[in-house]
Amino acid sequence: MKINEINRREFIKAGLGAAVVAVPGMAALTARADSSPHVVSIVRIVSDNVDAAVEQAIDLLGGIATLTQGKNRILLKPNLVAEGTAYTTKPAVIRALARLMQNAGKEVLIGEGSGGATGFNVISGTMYATRCEDILNGMQQYVFDQLGYTALARSLGVPLVNLHTGEMVTVPVPAGLFWKELVLHRTLVDIDLLVSVPMMKTHSCATVTLGLKNVIGLYPGAVYGSCRWWVHDNLISVSPGVAFEILDMVQVNKMGLTVIDAYRAMEGHGPIAGSVVPMNLIIAGTSPLATDLVGAAVMGFTDLEAIPTFKWAHTLGMTPATLADIEVRGETIANVKRDFVRANVGSCYTGTPEIYPAPKPSLAFTPAGNGVVSWSEAIPRPRLEAAPDGKKFVTWTNTAAGSPQSILEQNSQLQKTGWVRRTPQTPGRYEFNASQLTNSFFRLRKS
Repeated sequence: MKINEINRREFIKAGLGAAVVAVPGMAALTARADSSPHVVSIVRIVSDNVDAAVEQAIDLLGGIATLTQGKNRILLKPNLVAEGTAYTTKPAVIRALARLMQNAGKEVLIGEGSGGATGFNVISGTMYATRCEDILNGMQQYVFDQLGYTALARSLGVPLVNLHTGEMVTVPVPAGLFWKELVLHRTLVDIDLLVSVPMMKTHSCATVTLGLKNVIGLYPGAVYGSCRWWVHDNLISVSPGVAFEILDMVQVNKMGLTVIDAYRAMEGHGPIAGSVVPMNLIIAGTSPLATDLVGAAVMGFTDLEAIPTFKWAHTLGMTPATLADIEVRGETIANVKRDFVRANVGSCYTGTPEIYPAPKPSLAFTPAGNGVVSWSEAIPRPRLEAAPDGKKFVTWTNTAAGSPQSILEQNSQLQKTGWVRRTPQTPGRYEFNASQLTNSFFRLRKS
């Protein structure tokens, strides 16, 4: 399946005008993982002593001094998808890691870009897509407050970073499955090490959500929208199980340690609507793929290549290839394994609200060099709604009154307040010049 079409990627990429910087790509990430044997530790949490379990898991990998040698500024990335404690990384795990690193003389930060929060971009059960920085700031602070991270950061004396807003930089994706460039919060470029600290969960789109899937929270909402709606809108028809979104983001970040919070895990319809199960485990490793392979095996998954992120990671050359290539220290997989109830994979965009797939447009070029995008399929109709505070949002339903029309909508990085509609007809055709090609978002909607 050929995904990496140059013309299509030129068409959909966001030319955001931010500073372009170089970051370690997949080759560097793999080189770091391959520089020593793939080692993953599994430790039981005994008598709710999370600190002891985290410290033991790190010691089994060689100790915090070894793992952070030459890395002075470290960001801990929990999975705080929304404000519920049942489906988010526990503060106790982050606290234990932060203390270990502070005792080793490291500068520690905690950062996240949550998917949503009630009263901000989730109102009366409906999720609204927004790039409004005021909403994103309020949403992220609310999530930090509700989950105890504001108090935790204050007690540790470390900053909380809202990865949705602030200074952004554009980085190249050297072996992008979908993107040529991605936009990141400046902090992610300035740190020396990114530590992914996910909660162990099944996932209705990605099958499992562990250390690799956790990087979805690095897509800034001010650029890609809340709940990454612009990313999902454009990749849903081409990216299997969110694999392309995950692995392109992995390539441009400095992942060097994954610590899976399996104190309480979630099975079934994750990432938020499943059932909580006690696992009382901490799983850690320096290779993000190795750690996730072990985590998935602990969850009872046997055909690991059936998990799209793992399959495509191997296609990109990430290692290890199999569990046999991993040295597991501490508990064995067999001793702690539990067969998790699977999510209904493929249902991640169903229900209310949905982020709907748009028809894949075709792109051609005129003799003069202009681009021509065309399409032949109608799509969901947007509607404008108002929140109690008077702020307006756009949402979509899967039916529309009357005869639908497909339209093309364009939004440059400077048009942060809304989309400009073009060519109201079905089928549609819109011709644009080179500057629009590189500096705009395009999407299809129903009129």
